[in-house]
Amino acid sequence: MLRTNPKFQLVLASQSPRRKELLSYLGINFEVIVSNINEDRAISAPIQDVQDLAKEKGEAVLNILRVSKKFENPLVIAADTIVVLGKKVYGKPTSRQDAGRMLLELSNRSHIVYTAVSIQSFDESIVFCQQSEVEFGAITPDLLEMYLDTGESMDKAGAYGIQGAGLVFIKAVRGSYSNVVGFPLDCFIVELKKFLHVGSTNEKTWRRDLFA
Repeated sequence: MLRTNPKFQLVLASQSPRRKELLSYLGINFEVIVSNINEDRAISAPIQDVQDLAKEKGEAVLNILRVSKKFENPLVIAADTIVVLGKKVYGKPTSRQDAGRMLLELSNRSHIVYTAVSIQSFDESIVFCQQSEVEFGAITPDLLEMYLDTGESMDKAGAYGIQGAGLVFIKAVRGSYSNVVGFPLDCFIVELKKFLHVGSTNEKTWRRDLFA
């Protein structure tokens, strides 16, 4: 059963151009409001910790909207991505040297990318986590320097982006491609419909009926 008015105003709690592009594929208008919380923290339980951070990002933006009263009925989407190899977690590099170290450690090996997404309104929230496996080929010295020169490494977990020049050393992806980009769009659509209680009879109209 569809919810009654007021309609939701969709808000993305991320300044990532990749997440903005992926969310735009739904054809729903949304605004971007960034939480600016401190994301620098130790990760000991990757799945739980990445979900906690995604939820914290969403809660921070929701609190901003409570105070500002900019929207009557916001629906806040937040996400966080980490790269894990064995028991080691790779966040965003702090320098070119740090990025090079990360990439060489991932070279010729397979690692897991976890992306958690939270969906939150004033009344309720859910959070879920998707994982994909990425296999790197050998990163030779010339490929490493070429990639570091692109500057892509500095704002990405694991120091690489699958949607850019990083494709030169990515051998295989097992699981959701968009999850590796930073937003598991396929899984998100399923979870969003669950959150909104969209039934099969409303499949064609739910975006129009539920969002401003």
